[in-house]
Amino acid sequence: MLAPTGGAEQGRAGKRPLVSIRNLSKQFSNGTLALRDVDLDLYPGEFVSLLGPSGCGKSTLLRMLSDLSAPSAGTIDWPGAESGDAYGNPEHSLGFVFQEPTLMPWAVTLDNVTLPLRLKGMKKPEANERAAAMLELVGLKGFEGSYPRELSGGMKMRVSIARALVTEPKVLLMDEPFAALDEITRHKLNDDLLMLWQRNKFTAVFVTHSVFESVYLSERIVVMAARPGRVMSELMVDAPFPRDNLFRTSAEYAHLCRLGSDALKKAIDA
Repeated sequence: MLAPTGGAEQGRAGKRPLVSIRNLSKQFSNGTLALRDVDLDLYPGEFVSLLGPSGCGKSTLLRMLSDLSAPSAGTIDWPGAESGDAYGNPEHSLGFVFQEPTLMPWAVTLDNVTLPLRLKGMKKPEANERAAAMLELVGLKGFEGSYPRELSGGMKMRVSIARALVTEPKVLLMDEPFAALDEITRHKLNDDLLMLWQRNKFTAVFVTHSVFESVYLSERIVVMAARPGRVMSELMVDAPFPRDNLFRTSAEYAHLCRLGSDALKKAIDA
């Protein structure tokens, strides 16, 4: 079902969003207006893709969600946050997977994954145990002592995902993490990501410019237009989980991809 902006929120009447974004805009110091008047709610445990052309502000929106960048106008509220810090501000339980793995080249896989735990003050034995369990979950058991230079592109991205999830975040932000990978590896990582999402029940916000990837992964696709970036429409993907190659080759998948392509074209032409 293709819904206008706000349709998904109407379908969740009575449910409390985890994150509520209102009238969000971002203008850079050079005058570029990256985002304008973005309204978006994110709900606990859902998988949302931000789909749009380059320059539509998808990555900028993720950076503002993670407090790596400040809005020029508008608000990002966390009404669904379960706890607050010493100042009464809601705690943002976030993991972030960037376009590049951004691993420490001098550190082995296990040490790369334990980094956020050690920064939180966790003792090394416990951090190593949790990191090793997460590496096994992402299919990297036996590579704990390998350096990034010894890993393939897909394996390095798995390390990055393990590092983001080892703190058990409520929200996982992913900024086109599989864009540089070959199709076979990308499909495998899509499957593994859905397995981790269903297992850990985090809210996933996934940036992509691939209609096919967004339809395969998502419950909801937010279609964005560029210059300035803004939300144009939403596509609800009602296909059940788990998804597999049968879904990728189904008539339902092809139909949803056509709807996504049409929505993206309208956004680009807007």
